[in-house]
Order: sequence, then C-alpha cells, then structure tokens
Amino acid sequence: MNASMRVLIADDEPLIREGIRESVDWQVLNMEVAAEAEDGEEALELAVKHAIDLLLVDLNMPIMNGLTLIKQIRSHLPKCKIVIITGHDEFTYAQEAVRLHVSDYILKPVNPAQLTSVLEKVRHEWEDVSQQEEFVKVATTQIAKNIDILREQLFFDLIARKWSEEEAVQQFQLLGFPLRCPEQIGIIQCVEYSANKDFLPEQDREALSNSLKSLILHVLERYEKLLLQDDSGLILLLLWDSLPEERILSMEKRAKADVNLTLHSCFEPIGEGVASIPEAYSKCKLAIQQESAISPVVRRARAYMVEHFSDPDLTLEKAAESLQVSSVYLSRTFKKELGISFVSYITKLRIKKASLLLVSTDLSILEIAEQVGYDTQHYFSTAFKKEVGVSPNQYRKNLK
Repeated sequence: MNASMRVLIADDEPLIREGIRESVDWQVLNMEVAAEAEDGEEALELAVKHAIDLLLVDLNMPIMNGLTLIKQIRSHLPKCKIVIITGHDEFTYAQEAVRLHVSDYILKPVNPAQLTSVLEKVRHEWEDVSQQEEFVKVATTQIAKNIDILREQLFFDLIARKWSEEEAVQQFQLLGFPLRCPEQIGIIQCVEYSANKDFLPEQDREALSNSLKSLILHVLERYEKLLLQDDSGLILLLLWDSLPEERILSMEKRAKADVNLTLHSCFEPIGEGVASIPEAYSKCKLAIQQESAISPVVRRARAYMVEHFSDPDLTLEKAAESLQVSSVYLSRTFKKELGISFVSYITKLRIKKASLLLVSTDLSILEIAEQVGYDTQHYFSTAFKKEVGVSPNQYRKNLK
C-alpha cells in the first residue's frame, strides 16, 4: 500500500474541524490528519512543516483568507491536493478558488457521505500521480544506467529511418540532446586502427580506440554531439552545430602530432529534418571508402596543399620537392586518384577560403586575395568569378 496521505484541516470553527475529523474513517481511506489550523497563517505554517498532501480549507478564515492561503500553498507545495469548504453564500467565491486548480469543493454543512466520496476521488488522483512519478523515477534511473547504449541505438535508428521528426525530437529530449534536428553528420577513420585492428591484442585495440575518442572529444568539447564507434572502428558523429573546416583540419593535425594517428574524415550537412540523415550518412560512408583507396603520396600532397594554399609561390614542383617525388609522377597520380588537377585543387581551396572570408569578415577584396594566395586583386577576382559565377563583390553583396 502507498504511504498515507497527510491531511490538514483548516477552518476557524472548531465544530466544523471536529465534524470533519470524526465523520471520516481516515485509515480506510489511507489518510491521516497531520494537523488542524484555525486561521490561514497557521495553516500555511503547519502545511509546510508537515509537507501535507491534502488541504481541506474553509475560504472564509481570519488573518489569511482561504484564497490567499491556496495561492501560498500552490507556491510552497505545488503537488498538494486542495478541497475547499464553503457556505452557500460564498459560492461565487468558491468558483474563483476552482480556477486555482483545486480538486473539488464541499458545501456546508458537510455531508459525511459526500465528504468521503470526494476524499476517495482525491486519493485515487494522488495515487495515480504518485505511481506515474515512481514510474518516471525508475525509467530515468534505467536511462541513466544505459545512456551510452541508448544513444548509440538512437544513431542507428535514425540511419534506419525509424523515427518521424516528432518522435526523433522526443528521443533527443529523453537522451539529453537539443530539441531540434542535428546540423551535420560525420565519419572519422583512423588509418592505423583500421589497418591493424584484426592483429592487435584486445587491450591494445581498446587503448588505441580510447586515445582516438578522447582526442576527438577534446577537440569538439564545446560542440553538442553524439559520438560512437561502430564495429569496423569508424567514429560516427552527429553534431547539432556544424564544424568549421578549420576545426576539422585542426583535429586531424592534432591526432598526428599528439598520438601519431592518421585520420580521414568526412562531414556532410543534414538537410531538412531527420529524414535526410540517412542520405548524408551514405555520402560520408562513400567518401571514407573512396578516401581509403587514395595512395599515401596523394594524401600527403593534399595535406601539404591545405597547409600552404595561402602561399602565392605554391607550385606543383614545390610540393613534389617537399614530398620527395617527381612533379610528373605527382601530377599524374593526383589527377588519376582525385579526378582533378593539382592546380584546380589549389584554386578550389583558395576560393572556398575566400568565400568564407567574404561573408564572415569586413576585409577588403585585396586583403582577402592576399590571404588566400593571390598576388593581385584582378587575378583573384578573375579566378573567383570563373569558379563561383559572380565577382567577389557581388558574392558578398548577395549573401549579406
């Protein structure tokens, strides 16, 4: 049986209080009269002291009237049930109390059968709420114990189109994520992990995996995210705010510098709602698979270009010299594996960075040109228009 409901009887007439107390079999109702009060001020003090569950209150009391008391009780004990006791000439007054979400009201003189009926109804309501709260408490505890498993399952449910938009938001709320669709999905592959996971002892594999996840979590510390690692060793990410490309590059550099791990990553924007998550995931997965087929020399060349594209003197020959390969070999291999020439790739890097600077800064066109590796504003503007279709000035105007 549930714990007894603690009841407070508040009425300035001793005979009314006695009549209520004596006319009800409280034990049968699973209730106990915790206190009685003859005015509103005393009632409030006793109600808080005994943390009562049910207040039987006369509206017309000295010092603090019933309506004021009810308002105070709502503030101090919001879950407390309230039944008002009123005379016929106070009926309009009682109606105002009903608007304060009291459970019921009883007319004087109090009829024992009616009072018992009202108390039974209130007790059932109270027990229902208590059971619901207990269920929520148990469910919350279970969720907390299994939060990582539930979050991982959420990712795969979204990929499998299991949830509608509304259902997904409910899951986000349940698992502590923002109540909106994520903005970006990402996949990160660790080359060393993928190449050696089948040969490493479980302890070493786990240590490598933990180092990788720890590094990624540190770099993405300020971002709201869901991160997990699938059976193949890929790091899967849902992000509620998009990562700038600089942050992604920083993560890859940090992995190499701090723990000597090589990362391949792909991040795709999520379009309109959760229904577009599977498509974005598929694009990332395909990109990672294609990345795995790229030779080390092209990968190193691309990293070199990302790091040095702002240098106006960057050339194929200079990159080849840095990588200790012939320029002819690098040019041919780069175009074969990426489907784009060395020079075109540099141009795309420069224009992409310039596009970002045009909308996120107030730098002049000349200053932006110099920052992305162009000697002259004219050369930059020509290359930008050829790549984007509009001049830098028009691009900035359109987006601002």
